[in-house]
Amino acid sequence: MSKIKIFALGGQNEIGKNMYIVEVDKKIFVFEAGLKYADDKLLGVDYIIPNYDYLKENKDRIVGVFVTHGHDEQMGALSDILLDLPDLKIYGGKFTLEIIKQDLIESEIKDANLIEIKPHKKIDFNGVSIFPIQVSHALPDSYLYVLTTPDGAIVFSGNYLFDPSMMGPYSMDIGKLAYVGKQGVLCLLNESIYADKIGYTSPKHQVSNIIRNVLDENEGRILFNIFETQIYRIQELFNEISKTNRNVVIMGKSLENIIIKGIELNYINFDKLRIKPISHVNDDGIIIIISNEREKPFSNLKRILRNSDKFVTLSETDTVCMLSPKYDGLEITETKIFNKIAKIGSKLVLLPKNTLSPHASSEDIMLMINLMNPKYYFPVIGEYRHQVENANLARKLNIEPSHILLNLNGEVATFIDGNLSNDTENVKVDDILIDGKTAGDIGDLVLKDREMLSDSGIVIVNATIDKKTKAILNKVNILTKGFIYVKENIDIIKESENIVNEQIKYNTKDNYIDYNKLKSDIREKLGKYLYKETESKPMIIIIIQEI
Repeated sequence: MSKIKIFALGGQNEIGKNMYIVEVDKKIFVFEAGLKYADDKLLGVDYIIPNYDYLKENKDRIVGVFVTHGHDEQMGALSDILLDLPDLKIYGGKFTLEIIKQDLIESEIKDANLIEIKPHKKIDFNGVSIFPIQVSHALPDSYLYVLTTPDGAIVFSGNYLFDPSMMGPYSMDIGKLAYVGKQGVLCLLNESIYADKIGYTSPKHQVSNIIRNVLDENEGRILFNIFETQIYRIQELFNEISKTNRNVVIMGKSLENIIIKGIELNYINFDKLRIKPISHVNDDGIIIIISNEREKPFSNLKRILRNSDKFVTLSETDTVCMLSPKYDGLEITETKIFNKIAKIGSKLVLLPKNTLSPHASSEDIMLMINLMNPKYYFPVIGEYRHQVENANLARKLNIEPSHILLNLNGEVATFIDGNLSNDTENVKVDDILIDGKTAGDIGDLVLKDREMLSDSGIVIVNATIDKKTKAILNKVNILTKGFIYVKENIDIIKESENIVNEQIKYNTKDNYIDYNKLKSDIREKLGKYLYKETESKPMIIIIIQEI
């Protein structure tokens, strides 16, 4: 009999940043180590990863990180975490590890402890074991993990769908799933993102017909924007291109490396001779495949639209097809991109609204519950509304409400001898904001400053004071950036200078100035005046020097 703890460091009530912890007595099993894309509100932030202090504090008890597949939401935090935990063991399928390797190379991380595992081959860890089962998803070698304990199995679903037409490295072994269910599942952690979608996801995730229509109806150059790790969709694209005489240019070294590696390992079926170098981007009828960068979604496409790409300039004869699903939280960015494409005159093709990614919809989720027949049910991976919809599906299948765990990040579910305990425990959770090579110190104050700068600009007050007499030397200088057009607002600038002069004189007593109080008074008085005149609240920076 065991004491088991299950909780999330990330992934609950959010899309991405997945990291789930299962502790069996003293052993810590980590499922996923993902990132979350920064939305339009997180100015300057590249991406977000979960706070992993818990792992650092308990590093000697970690068995390993088990990655279900090679999407950033599942493995994108590894390059950051390995800087602090270089000995961490990373388990995954063959193609998953290939993607992780490339990510680590780009981050200049060497000698990572990557361990390839095979589907349906059990791995023992002294009385506890991991059994990976292949599932259908957007990438080959995607796994569901079964953690077998003395009290029953803990099953982590990862991302999946049921689609018999997905074969080979994309196939799902339903027989193995049913076998695990009959052996006894203590708790099923099941994805939630599409819990509110009625029916099965298949075939609404397939886009071959859309691609075929785009190729048939447009003779000119076509740009396809796609996630670099949407391998199944890339294969759909290549299948349709193969039926034409068009060649392909792949933009972006990372995307090119993944595709070439996929072809070499027989995960992608396409003639490499039809992949042309970047010098062919202006060929008649060429297909250009571009992808999003992790740090800045749509950065490659935005660079083209700004006319700052040295290889591609968009023209009105081009067609742009968005083969990637929309990002939650980036609707404003997407709309701006679509508008820019329209202004250029290029044709824009979007996926129909009912097109889905390869995630489990309601019927897929209920089928997984039926196969697993769990004693306890833990909706994971998705916003809280998705978790609630997932829980509702479990109730339909007669899982007791008291056995359904709607936990948020950090809320620990404890099982003792196979039964849920009444113990309440919370683990510290937080976001780590990654800004370029800076991690962890981009907090709310920094983001608030950036928001203020983007909204109302900045006013810089520069004054020089005589060190002995405290008299103002020269003229107080007021500089503005992104606030007002100075030439048309000379009166405001002059009055601002007067306010600063008055506050310096007011705060000068017996040849002494309390500069902290002076700056505070200037900021208060000047801020009120500027708001009264402009109804804007610019950031005010005060520089006062003595000479």
